[in-house]
Amino acid sequence: MSKPTPLSGFPELLPEQKFVEQRVTDSLRRTFELHGFAPVETRAVEPLDNLLRKGETSKEVYVLRRLQADPEQADTDAGIGLHFDLTVPFARYVLENAGKLEFPFRRYQIQKAWRGERPQEGRYREFAQADIDVVMKDELPFHFDIEVARVMAEALSVLPLPPMKLRVNNRKLIEGFYRGIGASDPAEVIRIVDKLDKLPSTTVAEMLVAEAGLSEEQAKQCLSLAEISARDTSFVDQVRALGVEHDLLTRGLEELAAVVEGCSSVNGDRFSVEASLSLARGLDYYTGTVFEIFMEGFEFLKSVGGGGRYDALASDGKTTYPGVGISFGISRTLVPLLSRGVLAGSRAVPSAVLVALPDEASRPLSDAVAQQLRAGGVPAEVAAAPQKFGKQIRYAERRGIPFVWFFGADENGAATDHQVKDIRSGEQTPADPATWQPPAEDLVPAVLTQQSPDKEQHS
Repeated sequence: MSKPTPLSGFPELLPEQKFVEQRVTDSLRRTFELHGFAPVETRAVEPLDNLLRKGETSKEVYVLRRLQADPEQADTDAGIGLHFDLTVPFARYVLENAGKLEFPFRRYQIQKAWRGERPQEGRYREFAQADIDVVMKDELPFHFDIEVARVMAEALSVLPLPPMKLRVNNRKLIEGFYRGIGASDPAEVIRIVDKLDKLPSTTVAEMLVAEAGLSEEQAKQCLSLAEISARDTSFVDQVRALGVEHDLLTRGLEELAAVVEGCSSVNGDRFSVEASLSLARGLDYYTGTVFEIFMEGFEFLKSVGGGGRYDALASDGKTTYPGVGISFGISRTLVPLLSRGVLAGSRAVPSAVLVALPDEASRPLSDAVAQQLRAGGVPAEVAAAPQKFGKQIRYAERRGIPFVWFFGADENGAATDHQVKDIRSGEQTPADPATWQPPAEDLVPAVLTQQSPDKEQHS
């Protein structure tokens, strides 16, 4: 077989990189569960009519069919595709299981999705993401908007990542403002203003006049609103200073201020929550709070997560299920960091100890020692071959295993005189395989964070 050609857009991680991803997902899971969010995993496929309901992703859906499907017969696999996010399958899941769920339903979902877009750094055809949502029947109290923002902020603030920022806005605020200045089509204004992170403000102003029918003065007011940002509630006075009045604007200001105040405890060097009035998220199903997550130093990735409130997540015609949630792009965030060496795993194997093998006849003794270590929760493996001890130590070094275990044997053939060697420092000490524990930082592979060329952190 010839050397395979890599498929772009389908990232595959080396073992030491996969350990980093696992540490991140484990940390996310712990935080989500501490706040009462329950795990959900949905199937990989959904009916195409469900996936294409919104229409804007029709070119990105991977369709599934059997290779040997008989065109003369009905194909049971026809009309299904891989899900491109976790919200569409979750909405279906809520409808199918509504009678078995307790509301409010707090859910987290860490799973892969597939999207047929042009691959580039941070955008992949196969990717993992982590979503949290709170769903209710008929009406969702606003305090859940604050809760999901705070939970995701707490979850991300403890990860070994560059500093993150959660930008927050409110669709009621911006729609009320646009109505207050007399815009005839606020939804079109929102769609155009949402392009500010891709286009110059002068171009956006021209589009507001040409496509949304605004006057130049109205377009200028829209851009003045979009320039406002703050990590506290001072944005309220800045908006009021623009002199626009509308009931929807007032409600939006109150809600956004409540989210910013509710998340103030997580603001710090590692994470910040910021009211950002340029944020629109042009998708029509958002009805209130909207979120986007950005990573310092990697702004070229644009947002690495986002979400918001949707007052009609799902409906069966009788009952409506409103929700609010945020998605964090695990692959979108981690793969660029791993490829650039910003993050790395401390070793490529889980083993903390290599049990030396004096000779092939001693393999049962080495296996028994390794099993004693494993019984105490210490990952251990036995040397592959009875080479000279120097070569076995070098074998451990290549694999990143920090400790090598040596032993002798008494006249009855039992292992004795146990010694453990830290091959990094060269220190060797007596030890009991039934009770010995390595330092906590060596028990499992650690995440190495490269802060600068000469400074590393372990976590």
